Amino acid sequence: MGLYDTPRANQLHIGIFGKRNSGKSTLINALTGHNTALVSDVAGTTTDPVYKTIEIYGIGPCVLIDTAGFDDSGYLGQMRVEKTRVAMDKTDVALIVCSEEDITQELEWAKEFKARKAPVIMVINKIDQIRNTDKIRNKIFEALKVEPVKISAISKAGIEKVREEIIRNLPEDFDAKSITGDLVGEGDTVLLVMPQDIQAPKGRLILPQVQTLRELLDKKCIVLSCTSDKLEEALASFAKPPKLIITDSQVFQLVYDKKPEQSMLTSFSVLYASHKGDIDYFVTSAEAINKLTENSKVLITEACTHVPLTEDIGREKLPRMLKKKVGEGLTIVNVSGNDFPKDLSEYDLIIQCGACMFNRKYVMNRVEKAKKQNIPMTNYGVTIAYLTDILDKITLI
Repeated sequence: MGLYDTPRANQLHIGIFGKRNSGKSTLINALTGHNTALVSDVAGTTTDPVYKTIEIYGIGPCVLIDTAGFDDSGYLGQMRVEKTRVAMDKTDVALIVCSEEDITQELEWAKEFKARKAPVIMVINKIDQIRNTDKIRNKIFEALKVEPVKISAISKAGIEKVREEIIRNLPEDFDAKSITGDLVGEGDTVLLVMPQDIQAPKGRLILPQVQTLRELLDKKCIVLSCTSDKLEEALASFAKPPKLIITDSQVFQLVYDKKPEQSMLTSFSVLYASHKGDIDYFVTSAEAINKLTENSKVLITEACTHVPLTEDIGREKLPRMLKKKVGEGLTIVNVSGNDFPKDLSEYDLIIQCGACMFNRKYVMNRVEKAKKQNIPMTNYGVTIAYLTDILDKITLI
């Protein structure tokens, strides 16, 4: 499996933050050994965050995030800083680059990362140009009780130490979460039910299906796939009922009605509720559906920015199911991509998609924002299972 076959959302995200012209892009080029990022003496060269997939020795495939300077000014500058804050939500390990004696902003950002429990590596750059590195080091140590790394991104002095620090600061649970957990093992039979309707991309499977299938093959499971209209024939082809059935959530009820009693049932989206988010909070939050009224407001948020098609799950199917239960007066707001309101107080429930295009760090940051504002948050698969009265009958990790 090549580097670019590995879904970016599952890779370690390393964010590089600092003031304009502190040498962030040059640091990225030094780490990768390539001209990966655009470098210029002009302040503000990097505007929107740039995500670069690269393989670094000792770390493996990862995503480097080159961000705009957090000291950017003016109207456009503030918009760039907001984009940098979105990158902050996605960062597994943060490098904060300091290149001048006043590091007030750098320390503020470092403390915010620490509050989010994200590892922070403080980097003093341009040691071949500035003379007050000891003063900067002392300020960092006094404020954060960490030893910064001193480098010259241009000459690459100290770059190996940065790489070592990234490895040392890898999150303990990074890449440790399996999609299917302990549900199946070597030799177990698994049936994947995957409708290929108008929403399915032409000529390929959607990412959760691909990732789940790959994991099952790595586990040496015996896997059979079918569309929902061939479910009965697929089940009949097994010598004994499959240990696990994983279905598209949209046909949950159909598959539940026809599945063998011995077979466990879950969906790709429910698996991702655990793989990417907080399954316990999602399941508990589903109870909020019973409290919705026609005066309530629901936020449905999708990771993808695809063009909605007929029978789109987030914009048509879920709203229709919710309104059937609650009433046509229910207000539903859809957002996609990185759009996610800071103030969630106007919503009575948040429903997140499976989030296959987001890394776990980003989804969990959204969950924490919802928790802090006391807003229930669940996901597509859990919601559909709840609305079809089978949430207590399916398998959760």
